[in-house]
Amino acid sequence: MKDILPLPEVENTIHVEELSARDMRALLFQLLYTADSFDDSVSLESIVDNYNRGFPVEIPFESKVVQAVKDIMSHRQELDDHYKPLLSNWRIDRIGYCTRLILRFAIWELLYTDCNAAIVINEAVELAKCFAEKDSYKFVNGILDEVAKLLGKKDIPMPDEVEDQPSTEEEE
Repeated sequence: MKDILPLPEVENTIHVEELSARDMRALLFQLLYTADSFDDSVSLESIVDNYNRGFPVEIPFESKVVQAVKDIMSHRQELDDHYKPLLSNWRIDRIGYCTRLILRFAIWELLYTDCNAAIVINEAVELAKCFAEKDSYKFVNGILDEVAKLLGKKDIPMPDEVEDQPSTEEEE
C-alpha cells in the first residue's frame, strides 16, 4: 500500500471524542469515502494520518470512528446484501457512490450498534442531504425504513416517544 502525500500540521485541533454525534458520523462518512475511493491501495493508517495533519481534528487510530470504518470496509458485501433485494427495478450500479456508502454505513449501525433505528435513519437522511446526489435522501429513507423493518428494528420508539413510566422502585 502506498501513502498519500503528506499535509502540513494543523494547530488547535479537537479530539474526535469531543465531536457531536452528527459530526462524528460525517467524519466517519468522509473517512469511509476516502478509504473506499482508494480501494485498499492506500492504508487506513495513512488516510487517518493525513486527516490528522490536514484537518483540525485528532483521530486516534484506536478510536471508535476508525474501528467502525475498518468494520464497515470488511463487511461491505454483507451490508450491501441487506438492501440489494429491495432495489426493485434498480441495478446497484445506478445508485450513486455516496448513496451506497451511506446505506452501507447506516445498515452497519442498525446491525452492530444499539442506536435507535429512527435515529440511524434520520442521520443517514441528513448525510444524504449533505453528501449524496440531489433527492437521494428520499431513496435512503425508503430503503433504510424497509431494512429496519426486515431486521425487526422499526417499531422501537424514539427516546422522547417513550412515556414517563412511574418508578418501580419503592421510595424509602
